[in-house]
Amino acid sequence: MAESQSNAPSRASAGTPTSGVIHVRTRLTADFTVISNALAQRRGSAVTVGVAVYISSLPAGAPVSIAALCAHFSEGEILISRALRELEAAGYVRRPRERTPTGQVRTRTYFYDVPGDLRERMKPPRRPRKRPEATVVEEPTPAPAPAPAPVEPTADADPRAIAVLASLRRVDPRLILSEREAVRLAPAVAGWLAAGVGAARITEVLTARLPDHFLTRPAGILAYRLRDTPLPAPPTPPVERPAPIPPFQTCDGCERAFRSPTPGPCRDCRHNTRLRTAC
Repeated sequence: MAESQSNAPSRASAGTPTSGVIHVRTRLTADFTVISNALAQRRGSAVTVGVAVYISSLPAGAPVSIAALCAHFSEGEILISRALRELEAAGYVRRPRERTPTGQVRTRTYFYDVPGDLRERMKPPRRPRKRPEATVVEEPTPAPAPAPAPVEPTADADPRAIAVLASLRRVDPRLILSEREAVRLAPAVAGWLAAGVGAARITEVLTARLPDHFLTRPAGILAYRLRDTPLPAPPTPPVERPAPIPPFQTCDGCERAFRSPTPGPCRDCRHNTRLRTAC
């Protein structure tokens, strides 16, 4: 008797995609790290995602300096530094300077698996609580609410700093600041100007290597760069050196020693020679 054959697909292939990746997953119970899809699927540099995943997998207290990361990855210092700056701008990494009890200043690294703005969007909406019906009671008319605080006038801010901040949108149209934000950032820019940093250099520092997408207001990124970028050292004044003392020479006429850069007669002999020539 001939065996029956069927054209129906087997159960093992049911639901298997016909193209693209096919996941073969293993349930892990130890030595694993949970990574959000927002970080794992982040567009841009693969080095940035790799550095973020590596830092997320390390235990608390592990060194994550640029030298330590370069010792682990095959990429150089430039790519590792660029990845850390992108993670800072996106809100995944924060590296403030903190003073230890001994007075030393060190840089602490804080890694956030989910940035602050994204955490707020991930929170489920709060359901309004049902309030019990209350008895209507006549209450006195409330006093009028105080007027909101006025915006700080730009006249108190350095006009040069305000001009630098207003010109940033010419380089990047996304860097549009409100009047209140410009007034708040103006003292930091004025400090840079007072330290001798030109407006062109300040614009270059604030607009270089900005992320493709802002997770916060542009004022937050500018405030971070103004706060954490070190100021250049003041120019060293030139050292005034005294003029060199000419060596001693012997006069050809009276054989007296005198100082002169070149040999020849002394001043008195030259004077006597001119007198004889005039006579």
